[in-house]
Amino acid sequence: MNAPAPRRLVALLTLAGALSLPAWSAPAAPAPGAVSTEAGQLAIRHEKFTLANGFEVILVEDHRLPLVAFNLWVHAGPRNEAKGQTGFAHLFEHLMFAGSRHVPRGEFDKFVDAAGGTDANGSTNFDRTNYFFTLPSNQLALGLWLKADMLGWMIDEVDSVSLANQQDVVRNERRQNYENRPYGIADEALYQALYPEGHPYRASVIGSHADIQSIKLDDVKAFARTYYRPNNATLVLAGDFDPKEAKALVQKYFGSLRPGPKPPEVNVAMPAITKERRLVVTDRVELSRLTLAWHTPAMFRPGDAELDIAAHVLGGGKASRLYGLLVRDRQLAQSVEVGQGSQSLSSVFEIEVVARPGASLDEIEALVDAEVARLATEPPTDAEVAQARATIETQVLQRMEKVTSLADLVNHYNQMAGDPGYVGQDLARYAALKPADVSATVARWLQKDHRVAVIAQPGEQVLPPEVATPPAPTKAGKGEREALNAPEVWRNKPPAAAKAKALTLPAAQSFTLANGLTVIHSPKPGLPLVSASLVLRAGQGANPAGQPGLAGFVAAMLPEGTTTRSAQQIAEATAALGATLTAQAGAEEARLDFSGRKAAAREGLALLADVTLHPAFAAPEVARKQAQRLGALAQAREQAPLLANVVGNRVTYGDGHPLAENALGTEASIKAVDAAALRGFWQAYYRPERAALVVAGDLTEAELRALVEPLFGAWKGEGAAPAAVPLPPARPIAARTVVVDKPGAPQTALAVVAPGPFASTPDVAPLKVMNAALGGLFTSRINNQLREVKGYTYGIYSGYTLGRERGQFGIRGSVRTDVTGAALVDMWKEIEGMRAKPMGAAELNRVRNAQLLSLPGLFDTNVAVVSGYAGNWSSGQPLSAITDLPKQYTAVTSATALKAAREHLDPSQLIVVAVGDKAKVVPQLEAIGRKAEVLNVEGKAEGKPQP
Repeated sequence: MNAPAPRRLVALLTLAGALSLPAWSAPAAPAPGAVSTEAGQLAIRHEKFTLANGFEVILVEDHRLPLVAFNLWVHAGPRNEAKGQTGFAHLFEHLMFAGSRHVPRGEFDKFVDAAGGTDANGSTNFDRTNYFFTLPSNQLALGLWLKADMLGWMIDEVDSVSLANQQDVVRNERRQNYENRPYGIADEALYQALYPEGHPYRASVIGSHADIQSIKLDDVKAFARTYYRPNNATLVLAGDFDPKEAKALVQKYFGSLRPGPKPPEVNVAMPAITKERRLVVTDRVELSRLTLAWHTPAMFRPGDAELDIAAHVLGGGKASRLYGLLVRDRQLAQSVEVGQGSQSLSSVFEIEVVARPGASLDEIEALVDAEVARLATEPPTDAEVAQARATIETQVLQRMEKVTSLADLVNHYNQMAGDPGYVGQDLARYAALKPADVSATVARWLQKDHRVAVIAQPGEQVLPPEVATPPAPTKAGKGEREALNAPEVWRNKPPAAAKAKALTLPAAQSFTLANGLTVIHSPKPGLPLVSASLVLRAGQGANPAGQPGLAGFVAAMLPEGTTTRSAQQIAEATAALGATLTAQAGAEEARLDFSGRKAAAREGLALLADVTLHPAFAAPEVARKQAQRLGALAQAREQAPLLANVVGNRVTYGDGHPLAENALGTEASIKAVDAAALRGFWQAYYRPERAALVVAGDLTEAELRALVEPLFGAWKGEGAAPAAVPLPPARPIAARTVVVDKPGAPQTALAVVAPGPFASTPDVAPLKVMNAALGGLFTSRINNQLREVKGYTYGIYSGYTLGRERGQFGIRGSVRTDVTGAALVDMWKEIEGMRAKPMGAAELNRVRNAQLLSLPGLFDTNVAVVSGYAGNWSSGQPLSAITDLPKQYTAVTSATALKAAREHLDPSQLIVVAVGDKAKVVPQLEAIGRKAEVLNVEGKAEGKPQP
């Protein structure tokens, strides 16, 4: 259902170094979790067993929250595809959600919504396909009923109609992620250069249009018979359950599935590259990009861990060598990414550098080559290796925080290492290696003659001939369906839920320092992790007239140097902690975020305080950041969905409104910024009385107070605070349609927008329930009609942005170019239908429960809790606004949801922004009675000069 899993997934799955045990007093004991430290190593308590039919089950009992994650891996991916069937495994993933013998078509996701499910999706990578969701713990039986029917009886309902629909959906996904995404076709060209014809990794996971469209129903059935059998799948249950009950239910629901023959082995040698392969790919991009890639050892093989460390040393963040050289010092690169993409047959080590406007890729490549050569001859420093280990350790701990990602991690180790508890041995790989091992491995594998170099540069996008979409069948043919397992009538009735546990959300308390700084604290004992956010009323709305982008520029400058630390020293200090420290400005607030291990909390909060209270705004750093933001402005023009949002804000708010411009500003405003302007804004708006520090994690209130008082207690705003000036309202508008031309685009990116209510509106809960039905859920009316019924889109969703002084409604997504007009007609029908009559009881219960019962799963990490309370403070709501959510959602009725639709969903105010091929889109709009205005990428009339 979602995009193919990133090739660098493994970078987040590996673990380095022994777990550091923090020297803090122990908070109140949490409910027992599955993650522990045994003999100084990280471990996941689990139990694995196999049913008589070969079905593997792994139980991870974890009672921290009343949730259970259901994570089903089928051990098949593109590595198992036949020749000419690229994308088959991924297409099959989509078909798994179309219905089964005992779960009617279209009902699977509705059951998950009604039960309060979260994180419901599927994904495919080269080596496997997974299907996952997380439910409240009283729905253990329901989750197993659904998973068993997917695996055992999905093929019963696949026919030519469902196949044709999902072929359309997947081809839309391909357009969105490859043809209509910057550098998408260059990414695909890289793998085609790395791997020869016939190698299962040669094609992208999603496959080609020709292969997707050529898949036949008989192919689907054969794939199911071979791979979708209980003896080729593993289920991980992670969360709050009784193991004895879980075992009995697993046997009940999966025990009768018939095993299949053992799938054929896949033995493919790593391709040998003996001479550098170079290719140039032109694409609709504004910035050139260099990608260098090598074949490297398979996952968990000797050399894999060393190259993972090498990737961090070379390009693992702002402290890395290539970032410092290319982005900070030479200012040749917009961004640098380096990763060891570990896979089962072989891995790929990849260096990716996006050039600044006007920078030479030849110069960049020479500098990259020199750094790789230096690492091959001179071992990294002990500090560099320690930084990499700390970062990887933190990432793995954070994966264990959610039962959803914990379950997936266990399944990953089970398939790729043959041991669901492999985390300890994974740790040992990193603890054992020495800097010299990294250097020797780089010298062995990253030789210039053994690589592929892909240059992506601006130019015409060259695609294969368009593959026609045949008319979709309207009904299944006779004899199209077959079964792998006998129908079992008792499965027709979904199991009842057990008694639900009390629905509680993470509470927070607040206290105020003498200088006016609000501190909001939500304790979350368990894993030794802490997250914090300093949120200030210093967003785009505070930008002075004629200085768009200034708020964002100030926030971006904060980690780039203080009066006592350089940008490099800040980056190195953050990396040494294995932490993240970021700063950005939104519409109404600026935020500085820290996340890391509890052992890093003291130093991490000290860094956060330093960059907030003592920014240097040094002239060289300002100039560097100017160039970087100008590059980002160019990149924004490449991305159709982002461009649709930018133009949507322009036409909603109008010239002169602080929120009308791109958050980056304009080319002129970026060039005009100097240190004095930045410091003036910081002095005016970075003040303790205008700020809140929100902290969640494994800290007691006493521990937090002991940290905060010395770091932030002496903070005082400089000079007099400016008078608070309310944001001007969005201008009264009438419906209009605007088009931004993107010649040759295979999709139209849509943003259908209008002003909306503020966070203070008393009907927030009815509004959100109504929107869930309209376009907020995967099962919503709009997404179901445009994706599942018509096959126009990969996905399209609606939502309300509810701020302190800013509100906006929007429907956003991309549709196939040739159905732009038809998609808008269907969208309007759903909008009018939402306003015409109240929801029926079944739909109301489903969408209301999707909001209400999912709440524990939406606040299951420190980052989620901090984000919730930070947004709450920013929008002017009391702490109780979060803990009162269950009561508010429970009170929503069909009548209150209908009232919210009629008051806050006015079709006469909706503005359609369409970014796509003007020559093809405008006639469609005119045919449905919409006169289109053509605007440029700044949202102004074509040809009008930029101020």
